[in-house]
Amino acid sequence: MSAVSVKDISKSFGSVQALNNISFEVPEGCIFGIIGPDGAGKTSLFRILTTLMLPDKGDAFVDGSHIKNDYRLIRKKIGYMPGKFSLYQDLTVEENLNFFATLFNTTIEENYYLIEDIYKQIEPFRKRRAGKLSGGMKQKLALSCALIHKPKVLFLDEPTTGVDPVSRKEFWEMLKKLKEQNITILVSTPYMDEASLCDYIALMRNGSFMQIDTPDNIVARYSETLWAVKGDAMFGLFNDLRSYNQVKTCFTFGDALHAAVDKSLTMLDLRNYLEQKGHTNINIQEIKPSIEDCFMLMTETQA
Repeated sequence: MSAVSVKDISKSFGSVQALNNISFEVPEGCIFGIIGPDGAGKTSLFRILTTLMLPDKGDAFVDGSHIKNDYRLIRKKIGYMPGKFSLYQDLTVEENLNFFATLFNTTIEENYYLIEDIYKQIEPFRKRRAGKLSGGMKQKLALSCALIHKPKVLFLDEPTTGVDPVSRKEFWEMLKKLKEQNITILVSTPYMDEASLCDYIALMRNGSFMQIDTPDNIVARYSETLWAVKGDAMFGLFNDLRSYNQVKTCFTFGDALHAAVDKSLTMLDLRNYLEQKGHTNINIQEIKPSIEDCFMLMTETQA
């Protein structure tokens, strides 16, 4: 049985189509990432799957329970960490955790083994009010509260947004350990570099899934020749590459431009073209695509 099963879910808000016939299956005990920019529909999908909102059409099951008919049961079996910090800011760390444990008729002591690796990092601050915590500490407290009743499925909506790189890395290490407890994790993120940390990913844009597979399989399907191009005048270089008829796509990636080019184009031909345009210190090298390269190519070709 799939941990989550979604069939043709759609949702609109007035004239805005937030979700458009979304269908997918999430195997038990995996980390399933939903990767997409702000406004892609990730939060709307999570709110439907956590029974906080009804879809306009379609069906979904979470751990075998229907999101509409069995919503009370689903709420007992899942953990949900929304994108915005939503705990009680006037309560202390310890008081927040005790409150959520009480809601699910359990105690911190009963399930402490499940949150130990996470909670021990904030336990020295257990008497501090939640509103006074740093971003990374708020994140750890919210995750502890979502886990304290030992959910079967954990929904994390952009949990690392606005968090420093060290806390982001620590957070993903925690998720790997939670997966070992046979907890299925659905996590949404706008950060493409986090896609490789998931077992399966869905690339999402404008309310639709463009592709669902393992990160390695998605990268393996990238069929274009991809070059990283640098020069002295990067803005002009970007415009000239985009206007060249043998360059299919060109996007900025850090300090380089990633250009998908025709297979018939040689690096020497491109260098000659750019030099004729007045560019200097040109560096061109073939590179392997990343998930972000795949996403950008799909964005262009499926537009």
